[in-house]
Amino acid sequence: MAFLSVITVAFRNYAGVVKTWQSLAHLEQAGIPFEWIVVDGLSQDGTEEFLENCNGQYNLRYVSEKDKGIYDAMNKGIAMAQGRYAIFLNSGDVFHENVAQFVRQMQQDSNKDNVMYLGDALLDFGDGNKLRRTAKHGWYIYHSLPASHQAIFFPVNGLKQYPYDLKYRVSSDYALTARMYKLGYRFKRIKCLVSEFSMGGVSTSNNIELCQDAKNVQRKILHVPGFWAELSYQLRLRTTGKAKALYNKA
Repeated sequence: MAFLSVITVAFRNYAGVVKTWQSLAHLEQAGIPFEWIVVDGLSQDGTEEFLENCNGQYNLRYVSEKDKGIYDAMNKGIAMAQGRYAIFLNSGDVFHENVAQFVRQMQQDSNKDNVMYLGDALLDFGDGNKLRRTAKHGWYIYHSLPASHQAIFFPVNGLKQYPYDLKYRVSSDYALTARMYKLGYRFKRIKCLVSEFSMGGVSTSNNIELCQDAKNVQRKILHVPGFWAELSYQLRLRTTGKAKALYNKA
């Protein structure tokens, strides 16, 4: 059984899939037992042919078919996962060279399957500068994800019980993490870089909808008071707006 399931969602991003595939060598070279699961949205850009030619490398399994969006595709990946923990590294996202160090610490620590492990990530704004997003304390979940989605390792048993809720169009990752936290899954930070990704995804380009979605998560799942949800909304609106401005400038 693989210790780690790396789930990659792709759509019309052949170059991104290849980039992600190349970074998996950091796990293989360290002898980390893992599987690579790719869910492609029937891209017809050479992605499926590339995956076929991988000949099952990295214990690859994949599907190429239409889906209802990124979170529906992630749920397909969850259904296929056979590892103990899973991380979502979508097409174009890459593992940092220190990821094996992080996973080894998980292996030494993980005697329970009710922990979500949080790592650090590098954000690339496309102008040559990269910003390190450091994982925060677990209580930060009441405002936002305590780590980048690409730097959270989820217990697969929890993901299969509580998959992504498609009613949250741009914050389903926040909703899933918050729900697992409220149901008893705890956070543990490991000070180590896990991944690197470019800004400009769903949460960057749809910051107003993101803020509203997050506010609904806070009220309906985390049950925070209305005044706190509103304050968090205003703070999030400012920070995501700055991120969007930086990305557009780059």
